[in-house]
Amino acid sequence: MSGGTQQRVAVARAPAYEPEVLLMDEPFAVVDARTRAGLEDLVRRLWRERGITILFVTHDIDEAVYLGERVIVLSASPTVVPERLTVDLPAEQIQAAKRGAAAGQAPAVTKDTPPPR
Repeated sequence: MSGGTQQRVAVARAPAYEPEVLLMDEPFAVVDARTRAGLEDLVRRLWRERGITILFVTHDIDEAVYLGERVIVLSASPTVVPERLTVDLPAEQIQAAKRGAAAGQAPAVTKDTPPPR
């Protein structure tokens, strides 16, 4: 199986165990952009439909903002948390901006992007 297929199977299989918390450490690091977008949508759907708490570790701030309600930015020193962000944007808007940025269109959503009015 390819890396992308393995990741899809792992994400789809995880809820079968009915976990209260799902820990995901850079689960989409080895997949292409299209597969990543689909897996991100799957994770959001699992969170919405099943109410699973998900702790998601990523180096991709756009991914963190799309998937998270809260984003905690860590520093090299494990005792320092330089940023805590609350995500106020609708997920659909974030994903559209993220996909546009990947296609070279619009800049990605950042922590300085104001919420919609």
